[in-house]
Amino acid sequence: MYEDLRWLGLDWDEGPDTGGPFAPYSQSQRGNLYLAAWRRLRDGRFIYPCTCSRKDLEQALQAPHEDDDEPPYPGTCRKKIAAARDYKSPAGVSWRFTVPDGGSVDFDDLYSGPQEFVAGTDFSDFLIWRRDDIPAYQLAVVVDDSAMHITEVVRGADLLKSTARQLLLFSALGDAAPLYFHCPLMRDEKDLRLAKRHDALSLRALRRRGASPEQLRERFAAEIAWDHRLRAGL
Repeated sequence: MYEDLRWLGLDWDEGPDTGGPFAPYSQSQRGNLYLAAWRRLRDGRFIYPCTCSRKDLEQALQAPHEDDDEPPYPGTCRKKIAAARDYKSPAGVSWRFTVPDGGSVDFDDLYSGPQEFVAGTDFSDFLIWRRDDIPAYQLAVVVDDSAMHITEVVRGADLLKSTARQLLLFSALGDAAPLYFHCPLMRDEKDLRLAKRHDALSLRALRRRGASPEQLRERFAAEIAWDHRLRAGL
């Protein structure tokens, strides 16, 4: 991955392969930071243990939700929030963050402009720790961004809703949130976003087919320009 990104013309000042003042950069080596955040959320009564199985969740949901990576949760285990302090470790069960139902999460995206999501409607209580004792994505990136003093995050528009979740975590942990820039996604001729789940071409595959970094960068620029024209109604 590092090789492909450098081939594309990108480079970075710090990271797993270059070091830096906020090492270690591999999440597998940052478990103590995630565990400390879990304890703060537990003590603040923001999270609860969830023992629902995959089958339980499938039976509770009425329809699939393809527009979001995490399906809505019906709140089955919410009543267990009072028992959260009895847990000395997050291992063995899943842990969910209790969203403020009906509360609005607003932020100004540096690319897409003002955003508003309603907790409990646009997303529900979300995972922050998995039952196999691994911190979930939402918690890990919040802890990392805070510990590394990240001030700006650039990522794909498919993560706008995740940003709303993460802002709730930043607030619960008492940490300052960065600014966000959610750029449009690359799509294929069928208007599907390029993703592994769709067996999309990787940078490595494009390299093997003879694509040049300049061609891909021009394509990226053209996609963003096209998106700007669509937004402007041109």
